[in-house]
This record gives sequence, C-alpha cells and structure tokens, in this order.
Amino acid sequence: MTQTQITTPVARPSGPLNAFTVDVEDYYHVAALSSAIPRETWSGRESRVEANTERLLEILGERDIRATFFVLGWVAEHTPALVRRIAAAGHEVACHGYSHKLVYTQTPAEFRAETVRAKSCLEDTIGHSVLGYRAASFSVTRQSLWALDVLIDLGFRYDSSIFPIHHDLYGIPGSTPEPHRVAAPSGRTLAEFPMSAASFLGLQVPVSGGGYFRILPYWLTRAGLKQINEQRQRPFAFYLHPWELDPGQPRIKVGAFSRFRHYTNLSRCEARLRRVLGEFAFGSMQEALQHRGLLVESQDAMRQWPRLQAPLAHAQPLSAG
Repeated sequence: MTQTQITTPVARPSGPLNAFTVDVEDYYHVAALSSAIPRETWSGRESRVEANTERLLEILGERDIRATFFVLGWVAEHTPALVRRIAAAGHEVACHGYSHKLVYTQTPAEFRAETVRAKSCLEDTIGHSVLGYRAASFSVTRQSLWALDVLIDLGFRYDSSIFPIHHDLYGIPGSTPEPHRVAAPSGRTLAEFPMSAASFLGLQVPVSGGGYFRILPYWLTRAGLKQINEQRQRPFAFYLHPWELDPGQPRIKVGAFSRFRHYTNLSRCEARLRRVLGEFAFGSMQEALQHRGLLVESQDAMRQWPRLQAPLAHAQPLSAG
C-alpha cells in the first residue's frame, strides 16, 4: 500500500502584511560600481542574475511567500524567460526602469522613454499590466517629483521610490513614512509605499533591507521592523538584490567606500534573510497596499491591460547602452 505524504503547512508570523520586494539587477548594474563598469560593457560581462534570482525564488517558495520583483528593463530584454518564471511562481512583476540611471540625472523626456521601454517589455513578456514602479537607487527626490506625473501618465498605480531619510544619493527627509497617496506636481495622486526607517534616539535609521540589512547588526534591523509593525501599527517595505546572496561574484576595483557598500557581509545575507522571513509576515507590495485600502482598483487595471498598453506600443526604441 502506498503511503500518502502529508505536507505540514508553513507557520505564518502574525502582524501586519509587509511587502517583500526584490530589485532584479545584476552586480554590474549597481550605482556603487558604476564608476568602474561602463554601460557599454554590460553585455560582455558574466551574467549571474538568473542563478541568483532562482535562489531567491527557492527561498521564498520554501515559506510560500509571494513577493514583488522590480525587474530592470535591461534584464527583462536579455532574460525574458526569467521574468516569466517569476510570474509563473505567483510573484508580482513590477518595473525598475530600464538602464538603472538615476531619475534626477535624466530629462523628463528621457525618463519617459526609458520607462515606456521597460514597462512595455515587461508587459509583453508576462501578458498583463505592470502596476508598480521603483526608481534606480530610490532617486525620486524633491528635484525629480515630476517623475510621478510620468508614472501616472503611463498607467502605473503605485510607486516605491521615496526614502524618508538623508542620503548622499537619494531621500526626502521628513516625508510621510507610511503607505499613502502621494500627490504629483499636477495634483493627481498614486499610491506610494516608502522605504522603511525606524527611530532610534531621535535618528531615522534605515531598516528596509539591501545594504543596510547586510551592514547593520541583525538585532538592530529586527528591532526597527518590530517598531514599525508593533508600535507604529503599519507595514514596512523590505528589499533585497539577487546579487546580495552571491559572495562568489567578481570583485570590481572601486574605492574603499563603494567596496564597503557593495561587498560587506555578502556571505551572511542568506542566513539573515531566512531569519527575517521567519519573523515577519510578508506578501507582495500590491497585496500590502490592497490591505491598506490604497489600491482597490488594481484588479480592474490588470484586466484593462490591452487598453493601457496601446499608447506604449508606439514608443521609439532606445540603444541598449
């Protein structure tokens, strides 16, 4: 007689539904290494994004967590099968721009063209609309709030590009730290899920993942996330890059500070990731915003994809560099 295998359900942590997100880019796309890696060399470099993203998919699958993957348009054009695998696993596919250029270094026309190219590629690949956007290095700042109007024009329903902290590359200090409707310069609004910071001794400390997750002690990140969930009674946004699970990636010769930002604790990141996934409740960013009542129209938007896609189909292509 054949025995029936019984699968034990994964225990889900209690608390608000937080957004687990992945910025899908390769190690050579990041701002910290850009001084040593010209864009025109990207195609000739060893690609590690597929294997690293697959590892993340496995880890999330073990805990039955559905996340949001903000995919760089350049990656989507070069590895469309990876994007389809992300969607087939039940995760939300969202947009991370095309070339990882900081928003405030582009003109509005350049930003629009790059975003059209990335959004169109993703939608053609997965067959339905893409609702969410995250700028390279969170580069929607006070100087580039005009980008919010472009996102609304192109049919995005939410953004996750604003960081309420001081930083040398990004941040809008004093901005609203919780998910909300943000006003674009035109007066129109879209949902905004800011990146997460906690308050310690009056200082805003980033606890949102990425380099902060690798560099800061785990206990500090955990305390900050618990503060947001339990004391503030709101969800947080957490993010990671696939390359942060890859201590074997090529070492690029850059300055000491850039090396510190990019390479610190890569070997410890997966263990820390497993801990945080076991201690907090996670879903996709779309789900978390729906729980807050900020994205009630999202399902209708996905059904309207052919109509939303139409004006994007006539965009002029950009060079791959």
